[in-house]
This record gives sequence, C-alpha cells and structure tokens, in this order.
Amino acid sequence: MAKKYVYLFSEGDESMKELLGGKGANLAQMVRLGMPVPQGFTVSTEACTRYYEDGKKIAPEIEAEIYENLAKVEQINGKKFGDVKNPLLVSVRSGARASMPGMMDTILNLGLNDDVVAGLIAGNPTPTFERFVYDSYRRFIQMFSDVVMEIPKKQFEVIIDELKEKKGVKNDIELDANDMKQLVVLFKAYYKQKKGVEFPTDPKSQMMESVKAVFRSWDNPRANVYRRMNEIPYSWGTAVNVQPMVFGNLNNNSGTGVAFTRNPSTGERKLYGEYLINAQGEDVVAGIRTPSPIAKLQEDMPAVYSQFVAIANKLESHYKDMQDMEFTIENGTLYMLQTRNGKRTAAAALQIAVDLVDEKVISEEEAVLRVDPKQLDALLHPQFDAAALKKATPVGKGLPASPGAACGRAVFTAEDAKAWADRGEKVILVRLETSPEDIEGMNAAEGILTARGGMTSHAAVVARGMGTCCVAGCGEITMHDDQGYFDIGGVRINQGDYVSLDGSTGNIYNSAIPTVEATISGNFDRFMSWADARRTLKVRTNADTPRDTIQAVKFGAEGIGLCRTEHMFFEADRIKAFREMIVAKTIDARRAALKKILPYQQKDFEDMYIALAGRPMTVRFLDPPLHEFLPQKEEEIVDLAKELNISVAELKNVIDSLHEFNPMMGHRGCRLAVTYPEIAEMQTTAVISAAINVNKQYPQFNIVPEIMIPLVGELKELKYVKDIVVKTADAIISATGIKLKYLVGTMIEIPRAAITADQIATEAEFFSFGTNDLTQMTFGFSRDDAGKFLDSYYDAKIYESDPFARLDQTGVGQLVALAANLGRKTRPDIKLGICGEHGGDPSSVEFCHRIGLQYVSCSPFRVPIARLAAAQAAIKSK
Repeated sequence: MAKKYVYLFSEGDESMKELLGGKGANLAQMVRLGMPVPQGFTVSTEACTRYYEDGKKIAPEIEAEIYENLAKVEQINGKKFGDVKNPLLVSVRSGARASMPGMMDTILNLGLNDDVVAGLIAGNPTPTFERFVYDSYRRFIQMFSDVVMEIPKKQFEVIIDELKEKKGVKNDIELDANDMKQLVVLFKAYYKQKKGVEFPTDPKSQMMESVKAVFRSWDNPRANVYRRMNEIPYSWGTAVNVQPMVFGNLNNNSGTGVAFTRNPSTGERKLYGEYLINAQGEDVVAGIRTPSPIAKLQEDMPAVYSQFVAIANKLESHYKDMQDMEFTIENGTLYMLQTRNGKRTAAAALQIAVDLVDEKVISEEEAVLRVDPKQLDALLHPQFDAAALKKATPVGKGLPASPGAACGRAVFTAEDAKAWADRGEKVILVRLETSPEDIEGMNAAEGILTARGGMTSHAAVVARGMGTCCVAGCGEITMHDDQGYFDIGGVRINQGDYVSLDGSTGNIYNSAIPTVEATISGNFDRFMSWADARRTLKVRTNADTPRDTIQAVKFGAEGIGLCRTEHMFFEADRIKAFREMIVAKTIDARRAALKKILPYQQKDFEDMYIALAGRPMTVRFLDPPLHEFLPQKEEEIVDLAKELNISVAELKNVIDSLHEFNPMMGHRGCRLAVTYPEIAEMQTTAVISAAINVNKQYPQFNIVPEIMIPLVGELKELKYVKDIVVKTADAIISATGIKLKYLVGTMIEIPRAAITADQIATEAEFFSFGTNDLTQMTFGFSRDDAGKFLDSYYDAKIYESDPFARLDQTGVGQLVALAANLGRKTRPDIKLGICGEHGGDPSSVEFCHRIGLQYVSCSPFRVPIARLAAAQAAIKSK
C-alpha cells in the first residue's frame, strides 16, 4: 500500500503528534471530542522531510493526495475550491510537534481571486459584505506576498497608513468597501512592481505554493534560532494544516480571540484572554487594535460565551493542563481553531502544577514533569518590568550567557566599575572580553556585556557563578574603549550612558529599563520537595567564595563539586603576594610569597566549610596559566614593577617567558605543581589545616577534604603530585594528633585520561569530569574562539546546538561513559561527578543520570534547575 502523507482531521487523534504536529493532532482530538472545528486536513511532518530530501519539491504523489483530501473537505463543507458562486476558502498554517509560537508562517483566505471576489459580491451586494470580501482579499494578497513570495509585509502596512492618512482616519475598521477595493489594486500593483509578474490567480497553484512556503519556514532563521534555544531537532520537520476559513471579520456579530484556561502570567484559575469584534486572527496577535478582555464577551454574546466556557473546561480536563485556545465567531456561531498546552511564566508554571495536584487532577510525579527546568532560572534573577520592556527596542543581540535583567551606566574597565559602584552608581561593565583580573569589577557590576566569547567564556562562567546578568559575544559591537565609547548597530554609546541587558534573550538596549526583584513563593519549596524526593543524583555547586557557597546552600546544593582556588587570588589584598611568587627567581623567594597567601587561602576554606555545615567540598588546585595573573598593558606593567620593587625590563622578561602560543594547552593545571611543587604544598596545607580547625570547632561536621588535581593526562603525573599532597597532609595531621580522613582525586578533562581511566583510578579516589575542557580538547576548538565560527556550523546544520552549552553525548559523552566504567572496574567505590557548565543543562543532567554518575555540579543559580532535571531523569528512566 502506498505511504500515506495526508490525513483528514477525522482520521487522527492526540497520540499522532509526531506525524501530524501538535496543532494537527489537537485539531483531530477536538473533532473526536465533538467540538465545533472547521473540518480540514493535515499534510504530515514526513511530507516535510520528504520535501527537503527531494530538493525542496513536493512529490507528484503527495500533491495528488493533497488534492484528493481537498475534494473530501469540499464535500464535507458543501463548497468548492475556486468556485465563483460558492467558493471554499482555506487557511494554511504550520504546526510542528513542539509548540513554536510565532516562529513559522500562516496564510489566511486562500482561494480568492478577482472572479471569486466578484461572484461572492454578486450573491450579496450589501456594502458591509462587499467591504468584508475586499478586506479578506487584501489580507490574502498581503500574507501570500509576505510568506510565499518573500516581499516584506512592512511596505503593505505603509500603503494602508498612507490611505488612512489621506482619508483622515485612524483605524483600519474605519475604511469602507471602496477603500478596501482600492487597497487590493494598490497591493497588486506593488506586487507586480516587486516581482515583474501579475499576482497569481489560480487557487490550486496558490495552495501548493503556500504548502511549500510553510515547509520552507521550518528552515527560516528565526525558527532555527528558536529550535537551538529549545533543543528541538531539525529532523522533526513541520506539518501543514489546511482548514476551511471561518470569518471573524464578516460583520459586527463576528469576531476572533485567543484565551487561556488559566492566567499564563500568574497561574490563577480563571479564564484569561481577549477578543476583537469584526476582525481576523492576526489582528489580535499583531496588536494593531486594542482587544477587549474575554469576560466582556459575556455581555456582547452571552450564548457564545457560555458555550466557549464549557469547551474550555472540557479541554482542560481532557489534557489535564492549562490550554491556550484560538477561536473565531462567524455571525454568532463559535468555531475552535486551535488548542495547545499554554506557554507560561515560571511563577505560573509552579502555581498551575501545585494547583493541579491539589485539585487531584495530576499526581506529584506528573507535576514534577510539567515544569521545564530551565524556566526556574527566571524565578531566581531580577527581571525587567514587563510593561517597560514592551515599549523598548533592542539595539543589538549577543548570547544569553547568564540570565536575569540588568540596567546601569556603561563603564569599560574593572577599576571604573568598582569605583563607580563604590560611590553608589549602578554600572554595566562593557569589555572586548573579560579576564580573571576583572573579577572585582565584575563583582561590582549589575551586568556584563562582552564583544567576544561564547556561552562558556570567562565572562559567562563567572557571571553565572555570581548570579550576575551577562550577554556575551555580541559581534555587532565595535569597541573604542580607549576613547570612552562603543558602537552597536550604528548607535554610539558613551561611558556613563545607560545600557540595559536581558541575560535570558541576549537583547541589548540603549536605555534605562526598570527591573523588578525575583521572588520565590511557597510553591517553589513545596514543588522542589516533590522533585528532591524522586531524584537519585546529588546536586553540588561550583563556588569559590563563602558568599557563593551560602547562596548555593539556600538553593539546595548538597556540597561543592568545584572550588576553583585561583579565583581566591584575584582579590586586591592577595594578588600582590601571588605576583611576587610568579616573579620569584628562587624556591625560597617563592615559598616566602606563598607563605603570605596561605592565611587568606586557609581562611576562605574555613569560611566555606562552615557555610557548608558538613556537606562535602572538592577543592581544585591551581589551574590557569600564570600569565593570566600578570598585566599586559604598558602603564599597568610600570605600576606593578614599582610595586614589586623590580625593574620594568625584568617584569617584561617574566611576562615574555610566560607567553604561550596556546595557553589552554600549555603550562597549567597539574603541570604547574610538577614545575613548582611548593604551590601544591601551600594549597594542601591550607585545605587540611582549615578542615582540622573547623572539625575542632564543629565536630558534628566530620569534614573529609576532597583534593582535586586538574588536567591530568598520565598516571605518573598524577602520582607525582599526589605524593606531594599526601606527604604534606600526613605531616600536618600527625603533628596535630587529630584523625582526619581525606581523598585525592582528579579532574578528567583530557581525552587521554578518559581512555586510560582504569590506570588513573589506581591513584585517584574520585573522578570529576571537567566537561568544558574535555569538550574543547575532544572537538579540537577553543571555547573562547568557537563563537566566531559556530554560527556557520548551525546554518549548515553541521551542529544543532552549542557543544559547550549542551553536552555532546555522541562524542564527549562516550568518553565520560567510558572513563566512568573503566574507573569503576579498578576501584568499585570510586566517586564520580561532573563539574563543567554542563552540570546545569537539563539534557546533560539526564545523560549523567543514565550513565550512573553520583552527582552533578553547577553554578549556584543553576542548582534548582539541576535538582529538577535530575528528578525528571529519574522519573523518565522508570
């Protein structure tokens, strides 16, 4: 039997989402539930895939099947497509299996041409009906030109505005039948001017061209970006729904609207929505006219309103979730055009999930699966005031590197950020890219904006850890920071000018948009307790300061999976001693400098152990190359030489000697401890002494320090550094006479370490997978530079998502799984966790659950996301 590509609504149901798309499956289900749906058909997602396989052509057998189903729809509706006296007019809409609001295209009133229009008017020559027909025709020309022929709709709007101005009216509704007729003439003339041919009049070719246009829209830039953000595979394709038109713009007894069964902003259990009298669907969405709230429909059309309320209740109880519905009223008769699970804010998602459990509609387990983990981000960060944001227009867009909203005055150096913040100014730190020495300025800023770098660049990682809003890698920015300004999208922004950043979308505004603080409701704690009861994966945090630790514990972190000790050295009172260590020429001079740092490092560890109250902490020893701690600008080099009491030439020699062609693969990680064992000695002393002191003060904590040696690629290398750690630690423990257990493990971030993990586990008591470095070494590209070319890879469909934001499970993930298995063979009780940025990405968390890791670790503000993702992974795996 030939493969079926086209289905009448009456042939489908809600279980056929993969084939019919979300919209098609739900329309079919509404037909099954006996609801008033105009009966049409769906061209399946498989037809879309075939369209691309066949070189963007619709195969003759699919075309024949479309026409065959069109004939059935004509029969059901008692109208004929292209007929002059009794024409069938249709809408053509996209519908992927995942909801993608506004991402793909729609065409209404298809099947109109001059003859059909004349025939319709001859049957009912009243001015109101004539206006309605020409209004529908001009809308069709406008949509078909825009969606199918790619003539931007903006110019058509200009033509309408010019006519309204000429007539001295404000609203489209004030234009009469003659004006609409004139718009048709003007639109067709503009079409001919743009395309060099007359507007197409054959309804069948209009239909085929529209179906192709919807398939094409699956690959339009905005749909590609939306899919990447929402992890929707390109291979899914979209379905096309062809449905007889019902007309909300027929007369004043007609209308169109959109409604939700609950409030999508707050989750309140109350019908929420709006409608317009005498209008078509896109008028409500486009915001050209101001709609009335749905409750007013009760006054305007009481019978229709009560029928709609009954349908809304029936749909919500059927789908057991808040529904987003589109409807049209044609001459007093209600028609349902769509239903889907409604998009909602994070606060509404929690409220609805909790209410549905209390209403005994769903179980706690189902409620946990209902909330998208990424949405929780919005609950934990400041957001823009919604009304003010609506009025603002972005001047540019970068990568949404760390969520939240920030507004402040632009400054270009970390020093200025700190100085301005100290005098009470709110600032946005704008840099070409940030480096570790910018840490104080980053800490002082409301938000961070960089021209370079990706989702795991220094700026992004540090900002997420602090919970600071960050937009990274905005290639439209040209920095002139030495002259006190930067350009973006043709706009000049000077130091001190207001900038607003949306870290959830990447949008950049050149105005002050007010922000509102994040609020966590009682629903949050209750909902998260359901999630925690179901997960097996522990969730730790990446934290380097007592402040971050306290924040993470509040968000439910069960320990620290990564404490990056180098971040502790950048504080103003410590950096000098650390730099003395770098320029030291002898071991004694180095030890003397390290001795100055030891008390600071130990005090930080003590404060963090106290904040953790007995939860575990993995301390990673010094990782970055030493050149990152030294200045690069001439005036800063001169100042530092003076401060360190050495000549400028001498300091420049040190800086030159530390220069590397590829520092990410250079003298860093455990290689520093091999060259300078005294660094590992000092860090071991700080960790072990801190644990002993805190255990004395709080014996109930029973701290077991976890010391992690980074960037190991060879067993002997690990053993060499571990021997230094053990010798130092054991000496301190025996001198104090206090019993203390400690663990020494390693970070698996070099492919060679993953492949030889069975050998490495003979020395390592735990593995923590550093997936940021493991990703860049496996792919062979730098995470700081990849942003420059990854867009070309997305456009060419080589990659569908950023491998630094979402774990590459086919390559990097296989190395993680291999190393975990090899490690367990050698040491069955080995502790296994992940501490790269992937630890807060839901699909990566699910992967970690699947391969049997014990914990994930992520930045403090992503802890709730990881907790929920871990719970969902456990429920799904059952």
